[in-house]
Amino acid sequence: MWRDAGTPADSFYEIRPECTDVPKTRFKIKAGKTLSVRKWQAAFSPEGHLDLGKTLSRIYRGGIHPLIRGEVWEFLLGCFDPKSTFDEREQMRQRRRVEYARWKEDCRQMFPVVGSGRFITAPVISEDGQPIQDPLVLSQMNPDKGADGNRANGIEPVTDKKVIQWMLTLHQIGLDVVRTDRTLVFYEKQEHLSKLWDILAVYAWMDTDVGYCQGMSDLCSPMIILLEDEADAFWCFERLMRRLRGNFRCTDSSVGVEAQLNNLASITQVIDPKLHQHLETLGGGDYLFAFRMLMVLFRREFSFCDSLYLWEMMWALEYDPDLFSVYEESDTDSEKAEGSKGKAKSIRQCGKYERENMKSGANNSEAPLPISVFLVASVLKDKSSKLLTEARGLDDVVKILNDMTGNLDAKKACTGAMKLHKKYLKKAKKP
Repeated sequence: MWRDAGTPADSFYEIRPECTDVPKTRFKIKAGKTLSVRKWQAAFSPEGHLDLGKTLSRIYRGGIHPLIRGEVWEFLLGCFDPKSTFDEREQMRQRRRVEYARWKEDCRQMFPVVGSGRFITAPVISEDGQPIQDPLVLSQMNPDKGADGNRANGIEPVTDKKVIQWMLTLHQIGLDVVRTDRTLVFYEKQEHLSKLWDILAVYAWMDTDVGYCQGMSDLCSPMIILLEDEADAFWCFERLMRRLRGNFRCTDSSVGVEAQLNNLASITQVIDPKLHQHLETLGGGDYLFAFRMLMVLFRREFSFCDSLYLWEMMWALEYDPDLFSVYEESDTDSEKAEGSKGKAKSIRQCGKYERENMKSGANNSEAPLPISVFLVASVLKDKSSKLLTEARGLDDVVKILNDMTGNLDAKKACTGAMKLHKKYLKKAKKP
């Protein structure tokens, strides 16, 4: 089903006809540039070993054909080891599906709406664990029974703090689910909405440190569209969250994404001191205006299709072949995982950004900065003259950045980020 070269990839992610103001995608499937089904299949040995290094530059040059996107993402995000065989991966996939089914069943036992094909958008318990007898909730939970018979919701008072905490997030997940990618025809189907809700509900139960935060639905949504099996989509999302969960970890005194905002400030100070000074004068030295870009990886700044293209380019640039072993070992033995980070790895199998970091020795002293920080920096640099001449207050900064929505070029942004990264490494080295 290879569509013509030059086909806008939008045709794979259909927009609802009534949504007329959706930004058009710039990503086009280009023969010879985009990673095609044929090229991807040719990268595997007969046993199933994958030469991923071969495909990384192609992904960076022209993205991934939508037909194989989900499959390629599983490797880019570290779900599978490229050195594994077809059989080993199939066994691992089955094992993970069983594990997900078990967690989902645990959640269903606590709250029967999980896995029922429905979801809720109103609170079901109070902060002290008492069931809320709200007609709206009851009709959402039991559409066939109407809103009478309070005990029909089957919820008993809850005393376990962890369960209370989890159940308090379920309606918030529901509210976010109905707002996520609602311009796509895909989400006209209730079953797809409930699948998104189920995955986020299970994730919130499993990751007690972070739970559920707004923005996660934006990160999870593409996984459901690209991977048909719910468990496979869950694991892809879980791997992405491993990279980003620090952004969502909030304490009483700080927001998780704050560290990245501080890094962004340092980078801008080094590469565009004039702009940094101007933003400081306007009271934007904390760079909070860039919060959303980092939190949900530009999902709101690009069309749906272009944000997927941007993500895969970023992951291809950052790809580290140790990713899989570090993830797998950290599930069982965190010390072993730390040790495996130091092993020599083939530079040819690494993404271009990762190679730069290795050459500069950045990964020996501290964890290298994610490319997303340089992406935001490159967007700011691009808008530097406009910000310097037109921004008289923080509202203007936000407005100028919001005006970019749908007008950004993903490829250009990545190229800009790579240039800035090189420049920053050079300047940061100088005493």
